Amino acid sequence: MPSRERNWAGNTVYRARELRTPASIDELAGIVTSQPRVRVLGSRHSFNDIADTDGVLVSLVSLPGEPELDEPHRRVRVPGGIRYGELAPWLHERGFALANLASLPHISVAGAVATGTHGSGERIGSLATQIAGLELLTADGARVRLERGDPDFDGAVVSLGALGVVTALELDVEPAYDIAQTVFEGARWDAVLADLDTLEASGDSVSLFTTWGDADRIDQVWVKSRGAAPDLSVFGAVPADGPRHPIPGIDAEPCTAQLGEPGPWFDRLPHFRLAFTPSAGAELQSEYLVPRRDAVAAVEALRGLSSRIAPHLLVCEVRTIAADRLWLSAAYDTDAVGLHFTWRLDVPAVTVLLPEIERALPASARPHWGKLATLDGAAVTARYPRWNDFARLRDRLDPQRRFGNAFLERLGL
Repeated sequence: MPSRERNWAGNTVYRARELRTPASIDELAGIVTSQPRVRVLGSRHSFNDIADTDGVLVSLVSLPGEPELDEPHRRVRVPGGIRYGELAPWLHERGFALANLASLPHISVAGAVATGTHGSGERIGSLATQIAGLELLTADGARVRLERGDPDFDGAVVSLGALGVVTALELDVEPAYDIAQTVFEGARWDAVLADLDTLEASGDSVSLFTTWGDADRIDQVWVKSRGAAPDLSVFGAVPADGPRHPIPGIDAEPCTAQLGEPGPWFDRLPHFRLAFTPSAGAELQSEYLVPRRDAVAAVEALRGLSSRIAPHLLVCEVRTIAADRLWLSAAYDTDAVGLHFTWRLDVPAVTVLLPEIERALPASARPHWGKLATLDGAAVTARYPRWNDFARLRDRLDPQRRFGNAFLERLGL
């Protein structure tokens, strides 16, 4: 590549010698079968080298295909390169919706699913749990379709890009719905941690935001609900008197509507609107997901490090994800709580701080596959009971390691 491509944050420069944008599945198959190393580049919203390669990068944005709605089975088939911000309004116009969305609508469906990306909701799984079927272009150019219930399906959904190119996905849909978003301020950590279940059950999606500048109080609680806004006064929280951005001091215009105003699901579930730069823009991100049983211990560990974390932090978000059976999902076999960090764009400082956080968190913490972490590969894979099964699946689908890269090699693949 004459000019080196970067990820969204700019902290990762891709090593690939070329970026290709095939215009057909046949052209894509020709690239895959003729190159020793290939990786797919999605919306670039990863903060490590999971999408990188020393070979050829492939973008799916030019592949033909439109969403196809199967109303009787309540599914929609989409091309792998589509973004949620494109799919969601298309679905809504036809009277359908997804069960949940991530905080950013800018991300691609295939990339989000492959890394186990999620929204928030104690009864709602990660975005990968919406997948009912997928189509893979494997290393030999074959097209393989897997659907829910097939023996390999649970291993192939959160795939880290290691099994092939996801050219199409089928997602579960439901009738379109409205949802309202209310922001609360001033909740006390002691009260919340004493009854975390009640707070998390107060809406369909609940996010706790803190800058850790005050280890006793939570800056904001965002509640997205299909019903009435809850009363959180028992936690010391009161509704905000105007729109808020999760990061203090930033204009709230990029954020989705608040103040309890009902609106379409796709315009409330994300934190940010598609038309704006997501989040802060110049930032780094890390996230660790812990089993629900370890959530209080994990938050208390962060409270103990608050003076170390706060100087480097833009905001920390705490949210819940329902358990699933997808082998490499961070919520595999356990309801989970995500501890998400949006850092200032200071790679050296964050690199020094992350090992302190990882030592303080419970040993059950699983790093998000697409974000910054410093745990070694063996420590990460030991936290996934089906890791060896995934490795065997990878051996069958990509024996030549055509989709391998340095990220996977650090994990023992």
